[in-house]
Amino acid sequence: MTDAPVAITPEIPSDLPRTLGELRATGHAYRGVKQELRDNLLERLRTGAPRFPGIVGYDDTVLPEVERALLAGHDMVLLGERGQGKTRLIRGLIGLLDEWTPFIAGSELHEHPYHPLTPASRRLAAETGDLLPISWLHRSERYGEKLATPDTSVGDLIGDVDPIKVAEGRALGDPETIHFGLVPRTNRGIFAVNELPDLAERIQVSLLNVLEERDIQVRGYQLRLPLDLLLVASANPEDYTNRGRIITPLKDRFGAEIRTHYPVELSLETALIRQEADLVAAVPDHLIDVLARYTRAVRESPAVDARSGISARFAIAAAETVAASALRRSGLRNEKEAVARIGDTPSVTSTLRGKVEFESGEEGRETEVLAHLLRVATAETFRDRLGGLDLSGFTSLVAEGAIIETGDLVSAEELLGQIGPVPGLAKVLDRLGLGDAPSPGQAASGIEFVLEGLHLTRRLAKELTDDGRTLYGS
Repeated sequence: MTDAPVAITPEIPSDLPRTLGELRATGHAYRGVKQELRDNLLERLRTGAPRFPGIVGYDDTVLPEVERALLAGHDMVLLGERGQGKTRLIRGLIGLLDEWTPFIAGSELHEHPYHPLTPASRRLAAETGDLLPISWLHRSERYGEKLATPDTSVGDLIGDVDPIKVAEGRALGDPETIHFGLVPRTNRGIFAVNELPDLAERIQVSLLNVLEERDIQVRGYQLRLPLDLLLVASANPEDYTNRGRIITPLKDRFGAEIRTHYPVELSLETALIRQEADLVAAVPDHLIDVLARYTRAVRESPAVDARSGISARFAIAAAETVAASALRRSGLRNEKEAVARIGDTPSVTSTLRGKVEFESGEEGRETEVLAHLLRVATAETFRDRLGGLDLSGFTSLVAEGAIIETGDLVSAEELLGQIGPVPGLAKVLDRLGLGDAPSPGQAASGIEFVLEGLHLTRRLAKELTDDGRTLYGS
């Protein structure tokens, strides 16, 4: 699961109250962020409305745990290898907030009009009374996020003394001299720390008060600012241990530790690819199956470092690369449509090699390992999709010593011209989901898949030429 796109903040509706008095007249009641999330989640549970749109494969495992954590009002940490959709899930929590929430106009901490926190806001509230100006914050603006890096400072997260304000004559102990960091500025929202253990230990310590006491300390000054936020973090399980890079007191502050995972079933893997991949050409379902099986095979391979994981982005990028290969062929051969074929899949082994971390003993064999796993995934898909079908019509094509030529430089029309009528072709195309009247590109994709499957099951020979063409024969 890839990261969700950033939404554009809509304009504030004109019918919303603009002063404290108008807000009170509407009967508006103050709720903390965790109560707001709890109420809205309960409403969706009761009505059956979608709770986490776009999250695939977690319905029966991760999402129930997330929902229990939200209902309990717990800060949470998501533990999982890379590419398991942790960030997508965290950002999806924004959808459970109210669409609009009021805050004191001009407040950098987005203080609620009923509960001003800073001395300046309290003075303004006392001076203006019911005329206190308020503005409205869209839920998309109530989310803060920080990717933990070694150079992250306390000032980035919590805040620091602003030397300009001190130079203006204010005392160091005055809260108005503080330039607030990301966490306080996300007050009344959701703040996420990605890869939490990558924070230096002294920076992790700075989050202790935020999580438990809900106050912040800057340069030795303790500011009693009861922050209202939900803190969510992500981490790799290997790092989130006492032997890793996380301090034990910080672990103790999180109310829920939730383990994420890769898609459990093949159908979920294919659904994820279809949902997330931006395909520039048609990629038939049997090829998506091949790429899903390929991704799972790479994850399970003993040659691959399981601790780093194989991201869902691997399968998505593979599908996009295969589609791009088909588009390139359509441009080179001036085809009317671009449809991916099994001959486009080997391109992923070289382009995606950098997404895989191998065990130290496999140095120099990386491409060989990936190519072998791709052949295994193709053969498994061939048996699953076309097992039991009579494919003698295809083997008979080369029974008399004929050669079928395909590859990047062979168009669909050229391939079909070599084949002619084939007994059993209609059943093959139906099994592959290409329908009764496939286009030339779809038919060529189905035929090439059969030829490759027959080769992998040792019923056809195959030869690769120096100029990138593939020859199938007896």
